[in-house]
Amino acid sequence: MKLFRSSALILLMMFIAGGGLGSPCRAQELAAPAAEVATSPTKNTVQNPPVPVPQVTPTPQAETAQAMRIVLGLTVLAVLPALLVCVTSFLRIIIVLSMLRHALGMQETPPNTALTGLALFLTLFIMSPVIQRVNQEAFQPFMAGKQSVETAYRKGSSPVREFMVRQTREQDLALMVELSKAPTPKTIDDISNVQLVPAYMLSELRAAFQIGFVVFLPFLLIDLVVASVLMALGMMMIPPSTVSLPIKILMFVLIDGWGLLLRALVGSFH
Repeated sequence: MKLFRSSALILLMMFIAGGGLGSPCRAQELAAPAAEVATSPTKNTVQNPPVPVPQVTPTPQAETAQAMRIVLGLTVLAVLPALLVCVTSFLRIIIVLSMLRHALGMQETPPNTALTGLALFLTLFIMSPVIQRVNQEAFQPFMAGKQSVETAYRKGSSPVREFMVRQTREQDLALMVELSKAPTPKTIDDISNVQLVPAYMLSELRAAFQIGFVVFLPFLLIDLVVASVLMALGMMMIPPSTVSLPIKILMFVLIDGWGLLLRALVGSFH
């Protein structure tokens, strides 16, 4: 029994001695890296300092140019319908198409949307050379900052003025100059846009009514023939338009009236 107690006491003392010698070493090994981390400065802070971000301040000239472009863009969008009617071929085309609809005797067919769309595309076909010149000579250089507003306006309005002058009658132009009480211009460049635009519109109205009169004649002849036949047959209660309308539509389709009319309209501007 004494031998067992002695052996147990010896083992307990050896275990305590082994734990006491090992624990300080482990504590020192675990505490050393933490102390180094706490005391040593961060490598990223020393080696990679923060890079300052440059602040770009726009110049007053750039801000003014950008604001002017926005204002001009909004202004053009606002007056675009008026410009479309006043300085392009749209006015003549839409009037002739409307007169054709009345000559046929159909008040709502084709609808206004269809006639307007057809007139718009025909206007693009006719005005495409002018639009290309305005884009190349004025719009693209202005957007690139190579031209001022005054230069872009002068170069952009020049092709449009040339187109209007070719389609304007001298009598209408003289009338506008007389009404404005301006001095007699010596050259085309002396005529202002205030005088040229209404003169061009008067010439377009005159040309549209001339074409519309020619369009009306065959349909008027059909109405007279149908009315005379109904009178001769004693059919007084039947409206002549009821009989003449299908005849006019049939004749217009057989002679390819749409193609003839559009070809005549486009050809009248060349």
